[in-house]
Formats: sequence, structure tokens, C-alpha cells
Amino acid sequence: MSCCDLAAAGQRDAQSLLCSQLGKAGIMASDCEPALNQAEGRNPTLERYLGALREAKNDSEQFAALLLVTKAVKAGDIDAKTRRRIFDAVGFTFPNRLLTTKEAPDGCPDHVLRALGVALLACFCSDPELAAHPQVLNKIPILSTFLTARGDPDDAARRSMIDDTYQCLTAVAGTPRGPRHLIAGGTVSALCQAYLGHGYGFDQALALLVGLLAAAETQCWKEGEPDLLAVLRGLSEDFQKAEDASKFELCQLLPLFLPPTTVPSECLRDLQAGLARILGSKLSSWQRNPALKLAARLAHACGSDWIPAGNSGSKFLALLVNLACVEVRLALEETGTEVKEDVVTACYALMELGIQECTRCEQSLLKEPQKVQLVSVMKEAIGSVIHYLQQVGPEKQKEPFVFASVRILGAWLAEETSSLRKEVCQLLPFLVRYAKTLYEEAEEANDLSQQVATLAISPTTPGPTWPGDALRLLLPGWCHLTVEDGPREILIKEGAPSLLCKYFLQQWELTSPGHDTSVLPDSVEISLQTCCHIFLNLVVTAPGLIKRDACFTSLMNTLMASLPALVQQQGRLLLAANVATLGLLMARLLSTSPALQGTPASRGFFAAAILFLSQSHVARATPGSDQAVLALSPDYEGIWADLQELWFLGMQAFTGCVPLLPWLAPAALRSRWPQELLQLLGSVSPNSVKPEMVAAYQGVLVELARANRLCREAMRLQAGEETASHYHMAALEQCLAEP
Repeated sequence: MSCCDLAAAGQRDAQSLLCSQLGKAGIMASDCEPALNQAEGRNPTLERYLGALREAKNDSEQFAALLLVTKAVKAGDIDAKTRRRIFDAVGFTFPNRLLTTKEAPDGCPDHVLRALGVALLACFCSDPELAAHPQVLNKIPILSTFLTARGDPDDAARRSMIDDTYQCLTAVAGTPRGPRHLIAGGTVSALCQAYLGHGYGFDQALALLVGLLAAAETQCWKEGEPDLLAVLRGLSEDFQKAEDASKFELCQLLPLFLPPTTVPSECLRDLQAGLARILGSKLSSWQRNPALKLAARLAHACGSDWIPAGNSGSKFLALLVNLACVEVRLALEETGTEVKEDVVTACYALMELGIQECTRCEQSLLKEPQKVQLVSVMKEAIGSVIHYLQQVGPEKQKEPFVFASVRILGAWLAEETSSLRKEVCQLLPFLVRYAKTLYEEAEEANDLSQQVATLAISPTTPGPTWPGDALRLLLPGWCHLTVEDGPREILIKEGAPSLLCKYFLQQWELTSPGHDTSVLPDSVEISLQTCCHIFLNLVVTAPGLIKRDACFTSLMNTLMASLPALVQQQGRLLLAANVATLGLLMARLLSTSPALQGTPASRGFFAAAILFLSQSHVARATPGSDQAVLALSPDYEGIWADLQELWFLGMQAFTGCVPLLPWLAPAALRSRWPQELLQLLGSVSPNSVKPEMVAAYQGVLVELARANRLCREAMRLQAGEETASHYHMAALEQCLAEP
């Protein structure tokens, strides 16, 4: 038979053609039906057909047998063992030749031979083991080109080849390492182009793209970003224009196509417009929930950047948050109903967006009345979250939805602790136990964060990862709560300070020598700073705890060992300020500790603290004036708003340490800090030094002068009395006047 006869097989009655052609190859027409439809066992017809395939002497006999193979496979009637026997009879050699041949017989379309080769591969790929075979995997680039090849769209044989190609690629995608091979073979771009071309099988292209993105999002975007963005543009435009039920289907697809980097602005515009129309209508839950999940995905990836400014944007954001809060309350307050955890977690993401916008002072999308209304409705939703968490038993503590619920509560407490105070205090013991459980099982905590991302948004990890531990979520709220007597006592009773010390030391290890701090997420340093703020609160409000709890001695040792290197590191001044100030305040309380009695570690710490305190200000010349002014040094200037409170507190703490540690004043003198401080004050205009700066400088100088005679002499030699007079430092003048 000719290959053109084979091409016609897809356009005529397949079974009658098979019977006539097999007769030419020595297989009786009466055997065709059992060969095609026998599902199990070794029937005589199939054995004769396999024998004919193995003993074929010419193309007519081989093609006739192969046609039977392809049609049998298309019927889906053979079992895995029979399929494997067919493969053993055929092998890969002949399909490989069919796929790569460049010359077809006269009068035969070029694609017919390739179509037969693809049909054979599709047969083999029904076996998962064969789908992962190297001979199949190395055909991925060739198969990918078939998806975008031009040809007659009405050609049945070509359509059959495209279906077989998708069958092969889908089978490969279902193997453990298949997605990686498909991505490396250029399949992502081919699928994108096939979908955008809207030719035959484009819906299969989209389905396979969805599977690849779900299995290997990062690799897909790395290999095919331009094409995937083109698909996103097309889907977004379709979503914006859709007036039928397809818009709800697109809601489910679109989250998968949002890139891990920047979403194109035109896509954001279309997505927001489409969501505004959907959510502004009266909907059933199955219609509304995918829209809420898409909005949550956008909020998680883009914050509020995807929402336009102005009246329409503020109304849309208010609608989003209100809908989310209502959904949370309905889900968590109704008893006897199963919570749709994926939807509620998506609503949590929208509530977080609402919290951020309500607390933003500048360029907020919301107007003040809207903020007041949203805070009220979010308070009610947070009350429902607290009620839910109060019911969580130990057996549920490792569930992703519990983690997500703790996250939204942590986001709320970071900004608001005055409302729901009674409920929050009642929940604090659970929160401490929960955080401790996940801290002690850190790997499970990291896995939970990924599960939360999956639960909330899509079958793949969205954008920036969620924090990987519960403590990090709760730190900002606990920082506020440790200022208040009632919550602080509960936290202390439940062992939170000891847990925080362990957590701080663990996080600090990540910044120690041997670790590449350049790749650390910002969240590590932010967590360390927030821990320092909590400890500062405890130092001020619960000094007895610092003295009696051994964990703070370990913390002090770590601070002393770490500060000398930290103050030398570029870009970490704010963390150094926190460590220095906390260490100085703790040193006052632990001054009798052997570790602070002039040991190398204690001397190194105070030398580093002096470096931090002394380098904050410099003399700066001013145009048209003979006298310089006191100004912030360049490293301090940009972050002084966040730094100044710590600096003043550090100066005060250092002053308090001087009389408690007899070796400290001589050490300060050797560092030349008092001399350089007086020199600085003498070189600038007294009018440029603010009163609070004068008070801070005088405090340090007076204590050093009182503690050590050599300090007093050095200050006199540096015109200390004259400088004190210029700045009206009466206490320093009096001290230096003494012998």
C-alpha cells in the first residue's frame, strides 16, 4: 500500500480500511475485529499481526501491520503487557526514521510519515516506563516543533498527528522528571505559540502549560518568559472582555500565569477591570470564590500596585476587603459547616492588604472614612479568627490553615493591640505554645509556609515566599504587647522570653562568619531587630527577669562577641545600633557578672559600642561662615529617623555603665573618645548643637570625669572647662574644677 493510502485512514472508515490493507499483508479480514477489540490475553489474531510485523519484507507489509498498531492503540483496547509486546516488536528504530525522514514518496504529503511515527510514540508513551525512556525524551524538541508547524487546518491526518503529539508530551509530563525534560526541550515556548495561534489543539496546549507551571513554575518562567507573558496578555484581555461563564474559568487559570517577577501593567489593568465587574455583581459562592482567590494572588504578588488610584480604586479595594471579611466570618463562625480553607486563606491575604492600606499615611488608596469602616469590619473578622484558634487542639497545630490564621492575626497585632485585648490575652498561651512547637520543628515550619502559599493561592508557590516560622509572624505584635503589664506577664509566665532568646541566637547564627549574608532575606535582619526591641522593653519593664533568667546571660555573651564585627559591616548600622543599645542596657543590670569584669569580650564590646556612639556626628563647614556646624555623618544621616532613639538610649546606658564597671573609664580614655568629643564640640558653633545632644554628651563626659582622675586631666588638657562653659554644661564645669 502507499503512504497516501495510510493518510486517508484518518478520513475514512478506519476498520474497513485496516481489513483490506491487512489482507494484502497476509492477515485475513476476518481477523481485524478481534485484533482491534480484544482487551486481554494473547489472541491468535494479535499474534499473527505481531509475527507479520517482525517478518515484514517490504514497506507494504510493515505499514499494514503498523497501521493496525496505531488504530489498536487509538481504540484504547489493549492492556499494558500487550502494549509492551508491541513495542518489543517495533522498537524505536523505525519510528525514529519516520520522524526524521526528509523525503517522502512521490504523491505523499510530507507529514504522513511523521504522523505515523508520532502515532507509534503515542502508543509507547501509554506505558509510563516507556514515556521516560531516553529515546522518547530526546524526541521532545522534534515533537515540540509539530505543535506550531503550518498546514491545512482541515487535514484529518494532520489533526491526528497533533493529538498524538499532545498525548506523547502529556505522558512525558506525568513522569517524575518529565516536566524538567519538557522545559529543557523548548516545549513551553512551543505550547505558548500553539495556544496563541488558536489552531487545532490549542486547548490541549493550554492544559499542558497549566500542568507544567504547576509542577515547575520557576523553570518554566526562566526558559519561556516572553512567550508566557504573551499568553498572560491574551488571557488577561479575554478576561476583561468576557461576558459569559468563561470569565469564571479564567479566574481559575490566571493565577498560574502570573510571573514571579513584575506583572505587565496592561495585564494588571485588564485583570482589575475584570475583577471589578465580577465582584461588583451578585454572585453565587462558586462564582465569587475564584475571583477572590485571583485577587488574593494579585495582592500577594503586587501589593496594591494593581489597583488604580482615585475614587474607583478606593471603592474597589474597600469592596475587596469587605467581601473578604464577610467570607471569613461566615466560614469561621458557622458551626457544622466545612471551612473552605483555600478561599478563607485567600481572604486573609486580602485582609492583609487592607491592614497595610489602612496604616499607610502617605499615598494610601483609601480615604479616612473608608479606613475607619474597614478597621471596624476587620476587627470583627479578626475576632472570628481568634475564636477559631481558641478551638485548635494539639492534633491540628501542624495544619497549614492554622498557620495561615496565625499569620493574619500576627499582621493585625503588628498594627493594633488595643482592641480585642481580652481575647488576645486569652489566646497568648496558645500562641506561645504554637510558636514553640514550630520553632522546635523548624523544617516542618518551613514546609508549612509553602503549604500555606499553596492553600491560599494556587497549585504553585506564589511570588515571594511566606515567612517560614510562626515566631517571625508574631514578633511585631509581641513587641507592642510587652509594653503592657497584663500581656507581658502572660508572655513571661508562658516562657516567651526564653523562646525568644533561643530564636534570636538561632537567627544570629545565620549572620555569623561562614554564612553568606548577602543572600540572606531581609526578614532575618528585621526579625533580629524586632527581637532586640522586645528585649529592650523587658529590660525597662522587667529588669528582675533579665537578672534571674540564665537565657539573658547567654544573650549578653552573644551580643558582646558579635558587636565588634557588626559595627564594621557596611549597610548594617541599624542592626548594630540595636545590638549595641541592648547590650549596654543589659550590662547595667548584669554588671556583677564575671563576663563583664574587663574580659577581652567585654572590652571588645564596649570599644565597638563607643565606635557606634562616637561616629554619629561630624563637624561640617557651612558656606559663608567661619565656624562649622554639628551634622550627622553620612552613614547615619539616611537612617537617623530610625536610629536616633537607639542612639540617645545607648548614650544614656553607657553613662549608667561607667560607675558600675571601674575598668570602663580608663578604656574609654584609651579610645580617645572623651578628648575627641570635646574637640568636636570646640570646633562647631554651639548654636548648631541641639539641647538634647548637649545633655547626652554632658552625661557621658561627667560620668567619665567622676570615675577617673586621668580622664579629668585629659579633659582639662582638651579645653574641657572652656567648652563646658560655652555649652552651659554646669555639671561638667563643676566636675572639672575639682582636683
